[in-house]
Amino acid sequence: MNEPELSEPVALITGASRGFGAAVAEVLAANGWHVIALARTVGGLEELDDRIKKAGGSATLVPLDITDEEGLRRLCLSIYERWGRLDLLVHCAIFAGPLSPAAHVPESDWDKTVNVNIKATLFLVSMVESLLKQAENGIAILPVEDRAGQKFFASYGAAKVAQRAIWDSWQAESVKTGPKVLTFAPEPMPTALRGRFFPGEDREKLSTTRSQAHLLLQSLTAK
Repeated sequence: MNEPELSEPVALITGASRGFGAAVAEVLAANGWHVIALARTVGGLEELDDRIKKAGGSATLVPLDITDEEGLRRLCLSIYERWGRLDLLVHCAIFAGPLSPAAHVPESDWDKTVNVNIKATLFLVSMVESLLKQAENGIAILPVEDRAGQKFFASYGAAKVAQRAIWDSWQAESVKTGPKVLTFAPEPMPTALRGRFFPGEDREKLSTTRSQAHLLLQSLTAK
């Protein structure tokens, strides 16, 4: 891992080991950001780090479950002690249990859905807000997707609505005080999660994760 300079912008990406989160981490690192990559999957993080280093970027790997509140506290303290700020948060971590009718959602899947997608989001906001405010132009971005009311999406759809509600409230509260709180709706991408949702879909017609990550980067410069 290349040693980051204090002058480099610092971005925390959750769910960074694969899919859109990994693409965002790679694109940011290739454009001069130091990436703090958080995910549960150690192997995926190590592969991400190899790709980032090969492209000349730098990353700090954080193998951590997003629901580990004490671990998040330690991480945020470490970010403050090392950089004194956080310039960007992109919250890509997500859990989606198997699709099922609303009347048959397993209790264990629902509990994990709530813990990962709702409870952890609210806790993450409480932990990173002060770090983002320490940056000159701190920004927080949530990728959004609307599945509310669709067949077999009761659990995931409800969780994404609740997650968006948290983000929207934070956005409204931060207009005058900062940080800048935004959402980003990527085009459909051939991620493993979407593959589970739509197994028969023609994935060749979908946008790549990298192209959508570049659009997210462009949105940062446009704000």
